[in-house]
Amino acid sequence: MDNKEEHFLGVDVGGTHLKIGLVNKKGEIVSFDKEDTTPYRDDPRGFNTCFIEGVGKYLEKYPEVKKVGIGLPGLISKDRTTTLEIPAIPALNGFNLKQGLLEKYPNTKFFLENDAAAAALGEFRYGTSNPSDNFLFITMGTGIGSALILNGEVFKGSRGNAMEMGHMLSRGNEGLERIIGRDGILRIMDRMIRAYPDLAGELVGQELGTHLLVDTAKKGNQVSLMVFEEVARVLGEAIVSTIRILDVTEVYFGGGISAGLEFMMPALDKTVRQFLTKYYVEDLQLSKATLENNAGTLGAAALCFMED
Repeated sequence: MDNKEEHFLGVDVGGTHLKIGLVNKKGEIVSFDKEDTTPYRDDPRGFNTCFIEGVGKYLEKYPEVKKVGIGLPGLISKDRTTTLEIPAIPALNGFNLKQGLLEKYPNTKFFLENDAAAAALGEFRYGTSNPSDNFLFITMGTGIGSALILNGEVFKGSRGNAMEMGHMLSRGNEGLERIIGRDGILRIMDRMIRAYPDLAGELVGQELGTHLLVDTAKKGNQVSLMVFEEVARVLGEAIVSTIRILDVTEVYFGGGISAGLEFMMPALDKTVRQFLTKYYVEDLQLSKATLENNAGTLGAAALCFMED
């Protein structure tokens, strides 16, 4: 490795793991680590202390790093210093994480961002899709995350946490995330299997999961394809409302469930075009994001290009 080349650390914070990438300016992951955070929860010193020390372990491993980007699964303060609501890691709620990191490592710059917004920035800077300066980014995984890149920057809203599409009310006044987040999709899958046992094939009696859903859809399983079609219609309705408000022409999809985007796209495109006028759809692009499994790590690293 050329130590003269500038490198950044991208830290993708999940509920049980940290994904840490050493990334160069070209967006290449030079080295990758995965850290189990379960011991952090059990440590009597507390999760936050352990998290800060965990970051320090990689600063020690990569002493050339002077900037660290951290993507977090929840709400953070507008000045990007304090983690406000992190449902997967309640210990971080209300914690001035940036201050804690700077007190321990004063010679390093830290950049915090919501994980969906970080992934959007990663696509903007490193993705091969060449998005414009204005686009909507939607992540589909355990939950539904979203971000708006506006004039090349994350749109934060008045208090710092705009674009939470996952919490928009959808059918039956349920939140979108509850309907088509991972658990919601598995509920749809279970319902479809019980309704159409003759079409379910190998799905019958299996432990349900999104990998199974994608794999069986690729084999042409009719129930799996019906599940994706329903998910697409629900998501499409939410996108219609969002496009009416934002007036964007590009929508990118990331997250684990986007592996099944090809099976959602026909119904998704049909729904969007059904409920939007020609003005909105004539230039509309619905595309899969290009960073795939590296989106979180590269997105976090992309934060290092932000100004102080």
